[in-house]
Amino acid sequence: MADQVLIAITFVLFLLFFTGVGIYSATQKQSTTSDYLLASRNVNPWFTALSAMATGQSGLLFIGQVGFAYTVGISALWLTVGWAIGDYIAWLFFFRKLREMSEESNNETVSAFLGQNTENRGITVASALITLAFLGSYAAAQLVAGSKALNAVFGWNYNLGIIIGAVVVVIYCFSGGIRASIWTDAVQATIMIGSLILLFIIAIFTCGGFGELWTQLEAIDPNLVSWSPSNLQLGLFPFVLGWVVAGFGVVGQPHILVRAMALNSPRNMGKTRNIKITFGLTNSCCAIGIGLAARVLLPNLLTEGDPELALPFLALELLPVFLVGLMLAGLFSATISTADSQILSCSAALTQDLFPAAAKSYRWAKGGTLAVTAIILAIALSGNDSVFALVTFSWSALASGLGPLFLVRILQRPITTPIAITMMIVGILSALIWNVGLKLSGAVYEVLPGMLAGILVYLISQLFHSQNSESNQDV
Repeated sequence: MADQVLIAITFVLFLLFFTGVGIYSATQKQSTTSDYLLASRNVNPWFTALSAMATGQSGLLFIGQVGFAYTVGISALWLTVGWAIGDYIAWLFFFRKLREMSEESNNETVSAFLGQNTENRGITVASALITLAFLGSYAAAQLVAGSKALNAVFGWNYNLGIIIGAVVVVIYCFSGGIRASIWTDAVQATIMIGSLILLFIIAIFTCGGFGELWTQLEAIDPNLVSWSPSNLQLGLFPFVLGWVVAGFGVVGQPHILVRAMALNSPRNMGKTRNIKITFGLTNSCCAIGIGLAARVLLPNLLTEGDPELALPFLALELLPVFLVGLMLAGLFSATISTADSQILSCSAALTQDLFPAAAKSYRWAKGGTLAVTAIILAIALSGNDSVFALVTFSWSALASGLGPLFLVRILQRPITTPIAITMMIVGILSALIWNVGLKLSGAVYEVLPGMLAGILVYLISQLFHSQNSESNQDV
């Protein structure tokens, strides 16, 4: 009992620290929607990179990815490697242009950027609705991930952890908008990195080193040390390619795209990318290692518990009380750093894209944040499904629905509203059919067929357009 009190004190102190950083950021704010939504496009590369990393990795890293490695073994590294490659390609070729083009067109939201230069607001409204639906469920999954950790350590009811996370997010987002989100993300990212590296080193040492860990995993199940598991339906290459495209699917994630839009200069995008990828890979590799070590040190989780709770349970097993509080703060940081970003992106979609008459109202923007948080809180309280499943499908739906259209916009290709909306619908439906209908997501992550379907719609439309143009010329 005394240990739990000390852990709780440490954890609460870190939460107060995060909240304090968010509130302090409000001293730099300007009472404009541009500042609330984009921090006046003046965020430095380090803060942008750490915020994008923390926002992108989220509860998927601490809860979902650790649990995935615990379940499937060393082949979980393909997720990390593939995702990093796809993410790097997106940042290398498209994010600088996003920063330049969004400023030139004065777009403050991703949906406004996607809907620019069209005859009506159909694209903006459709993409905003997609953002609200899937980014909202994504944010709810983050609150669930945080509550899982608190339940594992303290035995608290799931609902209490969800409410705590929502309250913390609202306090600093309401105070300073995206600047508060980015500043707290940067602090939280630092704690995420430190806590993961610490637990990884101690866990590997406890297992007797990498060699002994490998031997023990092989004794449990040879598939755990197989780089190409035998149960892959289509083989290793499509499996890895699916995760590469999943990483590239960042081009459809409004909560991460908006960070590139807030960077202080397009010239700093390369530096931002390299910082983000370096620390992101470090975190992911540590999470995989922790999951593998937990499979050896906590073998009963597979049959008598929840593999997604491997990290908090391992921390309780191996770390002194103060460091358990640090680890729990790191895990909770990962979840709320993503939830705050997603809540702000959903708020922007609601207040700027769906109700443009009030788009320049600073008070309306803040009110939208409260409304969106209430909705997401209700979603999170309604159930506690697998964090990994919730996050990965929400990511794939956004990537498939918004990603292909984003590429068309960045490449400055012509598009009409009906074709754009068709691309979004077909992309999401293709990902859904691949996942739920065909059940092939274990073989190839559904972002690949989803994005390909959206791109195919555009290519077919262009083919018909060119044929019609030729016919009209012949006449």
